[in-house]
Amino acid sequence: MDYAEGLFLGRYWSDTDFENRRHVELFLLYGVLTFIFLVMFYWTGSPFIGVGSFGMFSIIMLSLLTVGNPVLCFRYYGMPLWGKACILAVKVYKAYLVMSLTVSLIIPRLTVQSNGLKDFLIDYLNSTLESYTEKFASGGGSFSTVMGVLTGGIHVVLVIVLVIAALILIPGLFVLIFKAVQYFYDLLVDRLILRRYFRHRR
Repeated sequence: MDYAEGLFLGRYWSDTDFENRRHVELFLLYGVLTFIFLVMFYWTGSPFIGVGSFGMFSIIMLSLLTVGNPVLCFRYYGMPLWGKACILAVKVYKAYLVMSLTVSLIIPRLTVQSNGLKDFLIDYLNSTLESYTEKFASGGGSFSTVMGVLTGGIHVVLVIVLVIAALILIPGLFVLIFKAVQYFYDLLVDRLILRRYFRHRR
């Protein structure tokens, strides 16, 4: 329960030691989950459980939950168990919306359609191998050809690995930025309004 509170309430509101530890695995887990939903959307052409379908309703809900976050968290620890469960459920829904927003921002920027991905990869592989083979052709002999193919193959593999890494790391960076904005907004609201007019935070 403490871990879930620290995860969904965030560093500013959590009473646990969650905020004092680095959670690189959460950063990677979010990126991997987003990548999975992204790939499913890319291959099927439709969002899985709605992740990536970010319309006006989602915009309104995410805006309301972001603005109202300090109010939700302000008296969390003073609420009964059912109240805490409701707030955590709302926070889970907010995390879902952030993931959906991330996927919806990435999908339009993938210019190669899934039905043309195979041809694109084959063309890219052939052009890369041809380019490296030509570079080593001046040396003459079969060894130069082998070196060109080997170097070109390594180049293609590295590009694929970098693309996958980017599709995992970029969503993680996006959520870190979102959390940072939420943190400073909560801090301002708490210090300028909540602490001034509501003396007992919890």
